[in-house]
Amino acid sequence: MAAIGTRGTVTEASGFNADADAQKLREAMKGTGTNEAAIIEVLAHRTIAQRQRIKEAYKQTVGKDLAHDLTSELSGHFRSVVLGLLMLPHVYDAYELRQAMKGAGTEEACLIDILASRSSNEIQAINAFYKTEYEKSLEDAVCGDTSGMFQRVLVSLLTAGRDESDKVDEALAAQDAKEIYEAGEARWGTDEVKFLTVLCVRNRKHLLRVFDEYQKISGRDIEESIKREMSGCLEDVFLAIVKCVRNKPSFFAERLYKSMKGLGTTDTVLIRIMVARAEIDMLDIKAQFLKMYGKTLHSFIKGDTSGDYRKILLELCGGE
Repeated sequence: MAAIGTRGTVTEASGFNADADAQKLREAMKGTGTNEAAIIEVLAHRTIAQRQRIKEAYKQTVGKDLAHDLTSELSGHFRSVVLGLLMLPHVYDAYELRQAMKGAGTEEACLIDILASRSSNEIQAINAFYKTEYEKSLEDAVCGDTSGMFQRVLVSLLTAGRDESDKVDEALAAQDAKEIYEAGEARWGTDEVKFLTVLCVRNRKHLLRVFDEYQKISGRDIEESIKREMSGCLEDVFLAIVKCVRNKPSFFAERLYKSMKGLGTTDTVLIRIMVARAEIDMLDIKAQFLKMYGKTLHSFIKGDTSGDYRKILLELCGGE
């Protein structure tokens, strides 16, 4: 199971009793109608580890699969959130990636959100589960659904080959910045492979130095240059990598804002981030959201969603 941080809004429930929670959920689904409030009360206030124990207790005491029962009782976005909460982090990521590539069309935003923001260890776990569960490597799935340089960047991220150390090589950072500059701003056309080689392989601290050096050489921020040199999904994935290196909670705050801004809500993005980050860094995401947009994430969700879907997202958000 992936290491869970201490900056989440969902923390261990004290006096936890898996059997009692399993019975509560059973009662919530018995008879006509479903008690959604009881489901929210249990699942939105238990950690991922505690939910796994509830699933086991439910199977032992009821003799049925909890996810299966909830699937048949619930519907829509509320069901999507609840089922996501029952999954381990790498299982949820693999499931979301699978959904993004199923059927006609591809949700490229999902591929970018997950692969640009996860650690090498997390990507290894996603790869292993995907292969076992779906009997196909994630790389093969991505290659069958994407093309060109965008595909090559995703494949590079999927190798989970990023240096995870804190080592900064000053001479190499200066060289990396120079090579990126010469591959983009300093020439006609763009050599995207050089961007890939640096952005998908170097460690976070080293990349922060590269970005500083790049600013000195080019007089531009690296994000500005990526926007000038690239377009479409390739621009999106490189920007996501840079933003995650600089400030991951800020990246997710921006994604949440854009998912709710304007006409309609991109519910898949909203759900994915709220479920995946609730136990990791949601407190930091909320702080960044307020700093960047002058409004609380809580108030945005409240004004943009409705019903039980809104209630469970607000619980995961953890109040104002």
